Amino acid sequence: MKLYNTLTRNKEEFKTIEPNKVKMYACGPTVYNYFHLGNARPFVTFDTLRRYLEYRGYVVTFVQNFTDIDDKMIKRANEEGITVEQLADRFIKEYYVDADGLNIKRQTYQPRATQSMKAIIGLIKAMEENGYTYIIEGDGVYFDVSKKADYGKLSHYKLDELVAGGGERKASYEGKKNPGDFAVWKFKKEGEPFWGSPWGEGRPGWHIECSAMIKQYLGDTIDIHGGGQDLIFPHHENEIAQSEAANGCKFCNFFVHNAFVNIDGEKMSKSLGNFFTIRDIVKKYPYNVIRFFILLGHYRSPINFSDELLAAAQTSLGRISNCVSQVSFALENGADAHPADSETSKKLLDAVKAAEESFIGHMDDDLNSADAITDIFNLVTETNKAIAADDASADSLKAAQAKILELTGVLGVKLDEAKEEIPAEVLELAEKRAQAKKEKNFAEADKLRDKITALGYSIKDTPKGPQLEKIK
Repeated sequence: MKLYNTLTRNKEEFKTIEPNKVKMYACGPTVYNYFHLGNARPFVTFDTLRRYLEYRGYVVTFVQNFTDIDDKMIKRANEEGITVEQLADRFIKEYYVDADGLNIKRQTYQPRATQSMKAIIGLIKAMEENGYTYIIEGDGVYFDVSKKADYGKLSHYKLDELVAGGGERKASYEGKKNPGDFAVWKFKKEGEPFWGSPWGEGRPGWHIECSAMIKQYLGDTIDIHGGGQDLIFPHHENEIAQSEAANGCKFCNFFVHNAFVNIDGEKMSKSLGNFFTIRDIVKKYPYNVIRFFILLGHYRSPINFSDELLAAAQTSLGRISNCVSQVSFALENGADAHPADSETSKKLLDAVKAAEESFIGHMDDDLNSADAITDIFNLVTETNKAIAADDASADSLKAAQAKILELTGVLGVKLDEAKEEIPAEVLELAEKRAQAKKEKNFAEADKLRDKITALGYSIKDTPKGPQLEKIK
């Protein structure tokens, strides 16, 4: 398997620190609001990477954090007249509603920053002992980027190119030794939560939180660190600097970053106000369609959000679901009578094998879910042809159906395959219609079809008899 490594800007063969074990971390949400489609993309991307690695036999320890203390959280909590903890509790609960809807597997660990203070303080102490920090009175403890000779190796920025503040705060402080220095501990201010520390009461900087939780749950060096491309600088750059300064060893072997979700050429973000929350989108499109839409694009390519594209994704996913349902219908209506050695059966079994091999090839090539989905569609096409030919064996149809379910499962995409109990009234009308057609009373058959449609069902005549489906 090969992954594009932001650290080297090359696609590289993926090798693990320990055989068949993967230590992976992805930056989680700041829990002050419902998450939007732009936030959902990394959640889905790294859940899919985790699923695929497990499919290929790796044991994955996957950590994704909750940022439950920062400036945005303090601001909103103060506006609502509640504590930051109450705000975090509310939106962590809401996060799980949407994450579960998107079929995101629960991470091995999902720690909160505020519950990791011992690890955070320990990491800052280690940096201090190694000579990487200094104090600005009345402000906080800062990391001295000039002490890290290779600072900028992820973003490929040079120290003299960095803007003041390193993204930490908008204001510039006279006490800074370098414009890119950033706070690892911020001294307490009026109206802000605070914790005790050797340097005084305060709260952690954003970057130190992830470094500390990674060390606590995964160790000093990890295999994969993921996130959106907007986190490359300063967040991930500063994580590298802190962790390597404290631990004295390489922080991470592979940095993997997904591209933005765009609206009118601009990335979707809360700060720009051009975002659609998953909670809003799901009022019109199911969660499985949203996940499928995200995976239709390669994770390193921008994807554009529009109602038309989501509708197209829903139609495409419906094709896959319909194929699975058609196989079930065929199996219930005589497929057992077809020979295992028919040409159609052989061709379908060849398509099953080809789909699996091509799917693995594409996913091994930098998690190319877009082309992997094409492999699934190719198998759907061949399966539909086999059903239409009406001479595919039950075993070949079962194999095709199982492979479609397996490969969509690897992508974490749920199909709308659950059978609903068809009301007796609808079944009775379908029987009367079949009798009317048999008697060549087509006018009566058409009236009965209209009654079935009015009750919310479609009826399709097939070589195996009438097929009823709920209209969606």
